[in-house]
Amino acid sequence: MTELICIVCPRGCHLKVDEENGYAVTGNTCKRGEEYGKKELTNPTRVVPSTVKIKGGIHRRLPVKTSKPIPKDLIFKAMKLLDTVEVTSPVKRGDVVYKDILGTGIDFIATRDM
Repeated sequence: MTELICIVCPRGCHLKVDEENGYAVTGNTCKRGEEYGKKELTNPTRVVPSTVKIKGGIHRRLPVKTSKPIPKDLIFKAMKLLDTVEVTSPVKRGDVVYKDILGTGIDFIATRDM
């Protein structure tokens, strides 16, 4: 049995996930907590926010994030890729800054206009 604190909403439910019983989740107060508990033990993912260099912008760095959650074990490799990225202004919120991160089909997108 694994114990987790749910991060889906501000309640922070204390979940217990029974791996030997089909990843049965207890302690959740909503369906999202049950889904989180199962997913966290079988395929944990996260949305990754970061920044990249930008030329000609009002700031030196442009905020970006992944378009969808990526597998947790790829986060550090994805962040290393961002060290090599430099974009040129103008950039619009939602523009793809880096396409298909590590073959996942997920992109880094701009989170503001600059």
